[in-house]
Amino acid sequence: MQKRIVVLSGAGISAESGIKTFRDDNGMWKQYRFEEVASPEAWHAHPEEVLEFYNQRRKNVLEARPNAAHRALVNLESYFDVRIITQNVDDLHERAGSSNVLHLHGEIRKARSSNDDSLIYPIEGWELKMGDKAKDGAQLRPHVVWFGEPVPMIQAAHEITREADIFLIIGTSLNVYPAAGLYQFTRDNIPRFYVDPGANEQLDLEGLKIMKEKASTAVPDLAEYLINNHL
Repeated sequence: MQKRIVVLSGAGISAESGIKTFRDDNGMWKQYRFEEVASPEAWHAHPEEVLEFYNQRRKNVLEARPNAAHRALVNLESYFDVRIITQNVDDLHERAGSSNVLHLHGEIRKARSSNDDSLIYPIEGWELKMGDKAKDGAQLRPHVVWFGEPVPMIQAAHEITREADIFLIIGTSLNVYPAAGLYQFTRDNIPRFYVDPGANEQLDLEGLKIMKEKASTAVPDLAEYLINNHL
């Protein structure tokens, strides 16, 4: 039976593909107040502005391409059972070829009914407009988790993490909860690796190997190490 690698990925892995981050020095939240574009209150107050914000983000995603880190995770699937839990709303993992991706914060290339969270639709192109309706007649909104909303996939992420034989943290500062606490659900005594230039060296996790490098550089090397050492 193949060992299971569970990956927690964050904005850093996508930033190297040209997708703007939210929390870095030049990130989105330096240009916008999240309350104005990424909250239920903003949606009710001025939905047109919210749609335009996410239209621009979606356009950025469509222009981006998977990088070496995404591709290295795909390569691991030939040797391991790889499950990716991502904080990112882009689809670069899927476009690279990853088979099992759980999106904690939603998917920017999808929309859902404003009234029924189960009515989810793919978005063709990059624009979602006022007047675009779900089958229940409600306005479509971005299929993303806004500030102040619950994270519906977190329980599934806990269960996946508990089954990890190897745990990788890639491209995240571990500042965004509840995703940042996922590592606490790993079993004792499994190999754990943390790849991020700003990795928190004070992280209280026994046996954690920290690689303070960019994902596109470190992840291919890490993948080769895992394959060659049959971890």
